[in-house]
Amino acid sequence: MHRTKIMRAVAIGGLATVLAATGCSAQAPAASDEPTTLRLGVVTQLASFAPWEASWANQSPYLQAVYDTLLRTDPDGTIVAGLATSWEWDASRTALTLTLRDDVEFSDGTVLTAQVAAENLTRFRDGTSENASFLAGMTSAEAPDDTTLVITLSAPDPALPVYLSQNAGLVGSAAMFDSPDAQTTPVGSGPYLLDEQDTVVGSKWVFDANPDYWDSESAHYDSIEMSFYGDPTALMNAVKGGQVDATNAQSPTQIPEAEAAGFTALTYEQNWSGFLLVDRAGQLNPALGDVRVRQAFNYALDREGLLQALAGGSGTPTTQVFSVQSSAYDDALNDAYPFDPEKAKSLLTEAGYPDGVDLVMPSNNFVPESEFAIYKEQLAAGGFNVEWETTGDDLFGQMLGGTWAAFPFLLQTDPTSWQTIQFSMLPESAWNVFHGGDPTVIELAEIVRSGDEADADAAAKELNEYIVDQAWFAPIYRPSSAFLTAEGTEAVVQADNAMPYLWNIYPSE
Repeated sequence: MHRTKIMRAVAIGGLATVLAATGCSAQAPAASDEPTTLRLGVVTQLASFAPWEASWANQSPYLQAVYDTLLRTDPDGTIVAGLATSWEWDASRTALTLTLRDDVEFSDGTVLTAQVAAENLTRFRDGTSENASFLAGMTSAEAPDDTTLVITLSAPDPALPVYLSQNAGLVGSAAMFDSPDAQTTPVGSGPYLLDEQDTVVGSKWVFDANPDYWDSESAHYDSIEMSFYGDPTALMNAVKGGQVDATNAQSPTQIPEAEAAGFTALTYEQNWSGFLLVDRAGQLNPALGDVRVRQAFNYALDREGLLQALAGGSGTPTTQVFSVQSSAYDDALNDAYPFDPEKAKSLLTEAGYPDGVDLVMPSNNFVPESEFAIYKEQLAAGGFNVEWETTGDDLFGQMLGGTWAAFPFLLQTDPTSWQTIQFSMLPESAWNVFHGGDPTVIELAEIVRSGDEADADAAAKELNEYIVDQAWFAPIYRPSSAFLTAEGTEAVVQADNAMPYLWNIYPSE
């Protein structure tokens, strides 16, 4: 029986002022006297437990197990209370004041204070997380008293409350700040405690319920075992063998197999799959500094064909990286680059590359080899001679470090325009890998950040059109992502994250 459920992302609204919000997470069943364990499959290894080095998305379950965030988001993206019970912008929208709970203790017995929270924010801004740019505009985080936290920005940032519900809002004990074990030994206030004895780093992480957790109703299991599956075959063997209760699928093509094994697939479109053409100034590969070459790359892609070949048709072809829910999205832009390999080669010739462009890009064992072969063949027909360079666990670091001029990737689509801009388009953005500053992008981004709603929305649409015309990216499609749950496990997918949040995974009644 086909049991796919659809959950669409919902745009986040009303971020300007939110007061005394309360959580409204998924309704979980009443607690049972029987010990419960969630066997959660994870498809990305943990980078670090240190909050100032933390990743998010697929790594969020590790961190949510042991830490709280200043704010939370409900499944539809609504900002709700976390460690902060209320929050409010000043008139200039450059100072956010949060009131923190006064009954929270870390696992080392120390008490949460606004000063500890402020230090966490500063360390994240100055740290090595790929999302450190989330707080790039923060000029200070101060604690007038133990429960009042004031975050001051150099300019308005409408996405700040969202970031405080993600890795930028993680709060660890002050004991971690100078600890040499911070990467492996978390000291948080979260619903679970890391069981270091049963954890096998790189393979399985075990967490036991925190008996002193302040929000015990959101902790639905006595323990959680997170097992890493590094390739699609291993993951599907675990699903079919009944070794996991819930997991992300690595590809929509796995959905039929999982459903045949008795799993329910919760599907949603939350990412875009394609290429980041990051060397737009031609520092590493001079050809990519020419917009005609980047446009040719886009014309060389058969988006409909690739959707069928790589995702079994589960998804939507696209040429834009902004979310459908964002103010920047423009349906008309999806016709910007129809499949035309002859036009691609003509543009390359016009740009001075009649014999084609040589391009080295990374491959990895997480994606089937056949996918890289398909890309190579299709791009070759459009004049691009691709050489794949095999990488290992250091793929992320090398990509963000500027090792390649372009690379294929699956990147998130954020529910607001400003989040997408800050994530990948500004000079300080992590996924603007060479950190070039385009005056048009910077000017329009400032309007999106600081303008009134009408002006901001208009600027976001203009920016999207510019990014597509300049071929900063080569999106192919928005795949149907899936979170798989076995019988006896329920979940509600998250509008703004690759994984459901832990408190929205729970045993069935």
